[in-house]
Amino acid sequence: MDRASGERGYCRAGPHPAIATAIPHFGEEPPLVTAGGAGTIFFSRCNLRCVYCQNHQISQGDLGNEIVPEDLADKMLELQELECANIEPVSPSHHLPGLLESLANAVEKGLRLPVVYNTNGYENPETLDLLEGIVDVYVPDLKYSSPDAASRYSDARDYVSVAREAVLKMHAQVGNLVVDIHGGAVRGLIVRHLVLPEGNAGTRDTLLWIKDNLPATVTISLMAQYSPLHRSREFPPLDRAVTAAEYEEAVDLAWDLGFENVFVQDVESQTAGIPDFGSSRPFNWD
Repeated sequence: MDRASGERGYCRAGPHPAIATAIPHFGEEPPLVTAGGAGTIFFSRCNLRCVYCQNHQISQGDLGNEIVPEDLADKMLELQELECANIEPVSPSHHLPGLLESLANAVEKGLRLPVVYNTNGYENPETLDLLEGIVDVYVPDLKYSSPDAASRYSDARDYVSVAREAVLKMHAQVGNLVVDIHGGAVRGLIVRHLVLPEGNAGTRDTLLWIKDNLPATVTISLMAQYSPLHRSREFPPLDRAVTAAEYEEAVDLAWDLGFENVFVQDVESQTAGIPDFGSSRPFNWD
């Protein structure tokens, strides 16, 4: 595929990066939001088609504008001036050339913040090879343990094998999470897993896989924030929120398996962090 000549693939991305917004964000895990929040850059388009995506306005809709790398670098520097704790590109892999050029430009102009790579986990090894030495903190999803669920809900039957390989490669690059004296993340891995209704994310199998392949000290973020958004009402039981009992079962399992560093959420957070990217203030806490 030749994007420069106008071709667009599955993600529908063009030749330049496209972003919806670049803002301080306070809804991430605590080590990512010290100081002035995470310096979050929300990229448009996506390499998955999750039927419940809370960012569907930009991942599968048309919100967002192309930006040249020099201007994106300036936005990174603006986030640094706002005292953000890091620069956090969200779902950037399909815009990787522009992102890398922007980061190089920003570093030349004085960017000194850690780079947090926030990804759905559907990354190929060649991409991660390019990111080695550039990314300080990886924040990947492990969405599913079943190819059937990955196919039905995200249109990516090979997601499980691809994401698991990616997470192992990320951990090999940066290791366990390391924080500074203020509790801010400076290096390492945070593995996210969103609990879905009736076990449709395969939480038990995912946690067992992590236990068998990563150290007990790896940092896990068990998310309770699932809300039936986008097309989820077409896919029962994803047409309802996660119950407190379903989420507590996942948390109890993580502790029973001996994980030492697990971030948990309130089930009441299900609607608190839903963004509206049609607004100049997408999140209700900023």
